[in-house]
Amino acid sequence: MATLRALECLVAVADTGSITQAALLLHSSQPAVSHQIAALERETRTPLLHREPRGVKLTPAGRAAVADARRAIEAAASAVRSARAAGQAAGGVLRLVCAQSLTVALLAPVVRRWHRRRPDVAITLRESTAMEEALDFVTSGEVDAALLPGRPPGDFTVTPVAEEEIVLTAPAGHPLADRPAVRLKDLDGAPLVHFAPDNGLGGWLDRSLARAGVHPEVVMRTSVTAAAPQLAAAGLGVAVSPVSAVSDGFPAAVRSFDPRWVRQLVAVTSSAPDPLLARFLADLRAHGLRVPRAVRTQLTPAEPQPDAAGQSSS
Repeated sequence: MATLRALECLVAVADTGSITQAALLLHSSQPAVSHQIAALERETRTPLLHREPRGVKLTPAGRAAVADARRAIEAAASAVRSARAAGQAAGGVLRLVCAQSLTVALLAPVVRRWHRRRPDVAITLRESTAMEEALDFVTSGEVDAALLPGRPPGDFTVTPVAEEEIVLTAPAGHPLADRPAVRLKDLDGAPLVHFAPDNGLGGWLDRSLARAGVHPEVVMRTSVTAAAPQLAAAGLGVAVSPVSAVSDGFPAAVRSFDPRWVRQLVAVTSSAPDPLLARFLADLRAHGLRVPRAVRTQLTPAEPQPDAAGQSSS
């Protein structure tokens, strides 16, 4: 296969009309340029130059080769520029998969800032409601990082990026809405808007309640994380969800648990993050999780209780 150096020599000869001048242009020697052209002619099995007393001219085959040679040289230079930009966190592509409920509260503000300040970085995003699916994307190399709640099993590199509170949402007038904070045992027998099996929060919440010996009455299930608080607000029952699922202007009560219940949000990668991804994760840590002010003012500041109930993907 033709080397990039041989293609550079061909283009230089075409531009200067002389092997001697091409050698000067390339900071090389005349024999070295001649050797590269000869190697290229052996590869193509046809003459590429006419040697004349006052220089050289391209043959028809040489003229045909030069056009593609220029494109190959530019492509190689572009590859170097792209790699350098990614290494300097100035350009490249970031491929992310994110737990469904974290897209707006965690990712959106930082992605918006990067679109404005780093327009040469393309960011693609998938959403997932199952940790296993997100981890499969990482393992297969389809994404560069998965943003998930909690440390997953397996041989992954895990980078903490934020913490998130688990909260109760209840309609106005519900007995639990009148309390400044609630306990898990207060949910025993309570009507609960739960999550469908295809949402990882369903199994996570079942395990949490079972460990606490709490048995609420499930009134309905939803696959959409953000729908649970809204269904609770509509009067169907109460919901337990990450605070990221509670939207700005939420029309019902939001309460902390006592003790306060938090989970760690992490970036999961197959190896140590490269400079571009590391810069993005640093910005996520600096920005933190966005919680609307109206929601934040309803929550009780207290010492957090680490999430010992397992993790979910939403």
